[in-house]
Amino acid sequence: MVKDRIADGRRIGQLLASELTGLQRGPLADVSVVDADRDVDPTPDGAFAYRVTADDDEVAIVEVTPETAWLVLEREPATVPDRDDLTVDGTTIVVHSGAAVKAAVDVLEQSLSG
Repeated sequence: MVKDRIADGRRIGQLLASELTGLQRGPLADVSVVDADRDVDPTPDGAFAYRVTADDDEVAIVEVTPETAWLVLEREPATVPDRDDLTVDGTTIVVHSGAAVKAAVDVLEQSLSG
């Protein structure tokens, strides 16, 4: 069992970007990560890391804090998995660990499908 949990916001944001650009299924096939700030310095209020587009339309932005990554969607998600490491505040999906990245991508995929 893995004891170490990725809880570094910048690293979580990088994992999220990799997952978003690596999947080529359904609505995620048209998703791109753009305007990435590779040297982003996480802040408690959330520092801009990159934009997420689908067919050249912005669908989300990602901001990073020292401990989390925020996936800020253009519209409120219909459903979000019940996980301790993923929370929702309106249109903001807060990703608290690297393990929650796939669940966050699933939320984005559902919002693009709806």
